[in-house]
Amino acid sequence: MPIYEYRCESCGFQKEHIQKMSDPQLDTCPSCGQPTYVKLLSAAGFQLKGNGWYATDFKGGSSAAPAKADNAPAMGGCGGSCACHPS
Repeated sequence: MPIYEYRCESCGFQKEHIQKMSDPQLDTCPSCGQPTYVKLLSAAGFQLKGNGWYATDFKGGSSAAPAKADNAPAMGGCGGSCACHPS
């Protein structure tokens, strides 16, 4: 089950809660009882390891040759190997 982090906008109380994805969002602060308990957005707590698609597609495992340095001015200074120049 996912872990969600909540914080009260009234008193600042903050806590993690284990909930099913289908459970309703909590809104009452367990500390002060106010209806200002909101879910926070946080980063995922896991890393992908090994040699799956994520390693080859997102870890710089590109087989494309780097652009030549003399093409850099014509490409706007980025060398054409950025997201603004599709290959």
